[in-house]
Amino acid sequence: MTTLAHLSDIHLAPLPPLRFRELLNKRWSGYLNWRLNRHNSLAGAGLSTLIDHLHAQAPDFTCITGDLVNLGLDAEIAAALGWLKGIGPADRVCVAPGNHDAYLRSTLPRAYAAWREYMSGETLDGAPFPFVRRIGEVAVIACSSAIATPPWVAAGRFDATQADRLRRFLDRLGAEDRFRVVLIHHPPTIEDFGYRKGLWGAGRFRAVLAEAGAELVLHGHTHRSTRRTIPGPDAAIPVIGVAAAGTALTDDAHGDPARYNLLDITGRPGDWHCTLREFGYRRGGSEVELLLEMQVV
Repeated sequence: MTTLAHLSDIHLAPLPPLRFRELLNKRWSGYLNWRLNRHNSLAGAGLSTLIDHLHAQAPDFTCITGDLVNLGLDAEIAAALGWLKGIGPADRVCVAPGNHDAYLRSTLPRAYAAWREYMSGETLDGAPFPFVRRIGEVAVIACSSAIATPPWVAAGRFDATQADRLRRFLDRLGAEDRFRVVLIHHPPTIEDFGYRKGLWGAGRFRAVLAEAGAELVLHGHTHRSTRRTIPGPDAAIPVIGVAAAGTALTDDAHGDPARYNLLDITGRPGDWHCTLREFGYRRGGSEVELLLEMQVV
């Protein structure tokens, strides 16, 4: 059995001190949103307890689907690297970046340089995404939907060149009889968000998986625990979203309470099995509990 952990939307808090010139761009709207809304909803009070609980489960590998930071400040990027090292060594942890990790045009290159060991693996054509990590019979394929956008826009993009590389990887890993897990920050399902917050190129992503197949898709971004499907070549492919790990325990309005998922994978090609266990806080609670256990594959 191989056990994957899935975390997303860490939004490490509190914000470091800002200088006035750091707000002379999109950050002014993000800072305003933080002060009015996210300061209360993403205080991260329960994050350390949640991570301690995750460590006690001893997963084989941890997948993080983005949004480690808030405004893409250098101090945030440095703090996130320290946090990643606390999650585990880079050969057992990987990151698919989110929109906050690409807050400005310069943010993702700086984050990639700092987090390179956690955001790299086997690649194609010299492009950083998608990259592949192999864990036993499982292959994790980390895509990037992270792009800089104008104020009040939190969309992502999945373009044709990345789609081609993902298709080639899925074909190759399918021929190796791997259990293929695709990571992306923005949900690729048609139910989630619209143009301003959704995935530009979601149809392209779904078309690749409908043709090449995959066993599982993991995402974040919605700050909610969700279980959906998209069409595959032979059967529906589960698409699992996880609630924001950085959600404050006192928040009652913004998404689900802080959670993480464990995915236990067993079986063989043609007869794979995957059990989802969701751990986290109940609304108004202060203890990490097993909230859900179900077979998703």
